[in-house]
This record gives sequence, C-alpha cells and structure tokens, in this order.
Amino acid sequence: MKTREIGQSGIFASELGLGCMSIGTEEKQAEAILKTALDQGITYFDTADLYDFGVNEQLVGKALHSVRDQVVIATKAGNRWTDTKDRWTWDASKTYIKEAAKQSLKRLGIDYIDLYQLHGGTLDDPIDETIEAFEELKSEGLIRAYGISSIRPTVINEYVKRSNFSNVMMQYSILDRRPEMQALPILAENGVTVAARGPIAFGLLSPKWRDKLPKASKKGLKWYNEAELEKVLTSLEKELPAGRTLNGLAFRYVLQHPAAATVVAGASSVEQLKENARAVQESALTEEEYKWVQDISKTADYDAHRL
Repeated sequence: MKTREIGQSGIFASELGLGCMSIGTEEKQAEAILKTALDQGITYFDTADLYDFGVNEQLVGKALHSVRDQVVIATKAGNRWTDTKDRWTWDASKTYIKEAAKQSLKRLGIDYIDLYQLHGGTLDDPIDETIEAFEELKSEGLIRAYGISSIRPTVINEYVKRSNFSNVMMQYSILDRRPEMQALPILAENGVTVAARGPIAFGLLSPKWRDKLPKASKKGLKWYNEAELEKVLTSLEKELPAGRTLNGLAFRYVLQHPAAATVVAGASSVEQLKENARAVQESALTEEEYKWVQDISKTADYDAHRL
C-alpha cells in the first residue's frame, strides 16, 4: 500500500488508516482486525484515550507491540472522563495534556506516540498553553508530531498561525465537502495534511447505500434531504466509470486532494477491513472523474466556525 507524509514531519502513513474505535473490547476479535490491517499493508492506526475508557489503547498497543517500529500510532486527548465515567468534560490545559500523554503511553505500552492530537478544540481554549504542552512533549521525545482533530476552520486557522502542527483529522467525503471551502486550502498552503475520517459517509458511499439511506440521511448531512441523497447516489452508482466501485470512488476522491495524507476508516470485522483495503487501492481518479464527482455532489460550508 502506498504511503504519504504527515505534514512535514518525516512520518509516513499508509493511504488507508484504521480507525480503531470500532474494533470492540473483545481481545481476540480486536486482535484479528488489527493483524489483518497489518497484512493488508495498513501502517497508520488511530485511537484515543476516550475510546472504551482507555481499553482501546491497550488493545492497539498489545497487538502492535511486535511491529512497533513499522507502524504509526496516533492517539488523542482533551476529553476527560468524570470519576463516575458517565460523561466527559473538556480540558485543553497544558497540565492535563501532558499527563494524558503519559497515561496513553502507559496504556499503549510504548515509549513515544507518533502523532498526538487534541481531540477537538475551541477558540475559548488556552491555545498557546495547549501548543506549549505539545511542543514540550515533542522536545522530551514523548511524541514525534502533533495535530488536532477538528472541523472548525476558525480553530484550525489559529493552529496554523501559532504552531508547528503537522496534521488535522476531520470529516471529509464526497457527501461532506465542507472542508474544501476553507480548511483544506489553508492547510495545503501551509504544508499541513489531513487524516480524513468518515470517507464512506455513514455507509452511504457503498453498495449497501439503499439500506443505510433512511437512518444515514438524518446523521449530519443536513445540506441534503433524503430525496437529494438518493438522487446523488443513484447517479454516482449508475454512471460509475468502468473498473470502479462506489466505495473505491469514495476513498480515491478524498485522497485526490493535495492536503490528504490518509483516509481513516473504521472496521468492526475482518471482512469490512479487507473490503476497505481493496477499495482504497483502486487507481487515482482522472481529472475528468474528479470533476464528474464534483458536478454531481453538493458543495457546502459550515454554519458556524467560519473564517
């Protein structure tokens, strides 16, 4: 599988990354998914301290221990579970970020995190203090690079201006092209890359989209109504170029953007993971195919957080 550099960090990620949130907490099943990912050439693994109260990090670390020097492990911090573990609060303070990193390292069983990310972010955060925490972790050798997980152009722009961060994780797909309006141009211009989550758009950009449509149409694609989604998906499926699949088109569209480093897709089964790996290895889109997708789908922008 091909790899791309994360920002200007010298760290290279496989074009398909595994979003580990969906691997579950049953160790054998989780291990099977993670080992299959390795077999398929995936080297980028995304987790977070929030997932399953840290159990996800433990499973990821254990399964990847023997290949540590061959993989990129990305994790996140900022969401802080309460003592009762029934909800979490937001904490982007320097003290918390540095402590959270040490706890993640312990759960993962590793000496350093390849990409450490703020799991959100607002303009009300102590941004300079947050950046200081990441920079200190980097100088201490506990992380190799840092980034944020955010869809907010206003927040992203502040990190572009104030920090040396490498990457932004954000939702991006054929059906959610909001990043193209503001965020992606800023990032591409400044040598910052994107790890795109949600490339299949709640399962809509797959052969099973008709089964997914009733529920998925209500899940945050409000610039489309259900009838419009059906029309777009019918057109994409009906007019697919020879040799392409709908999910392959979805992955390759996201990877076409110059800011894209990797597409991060979850998998709750070995079969789903193998299908994602097959799809992402379809050939790059031609200019005509890329324009065709854009002509069929909608552009949109964020209601809030705009520059």
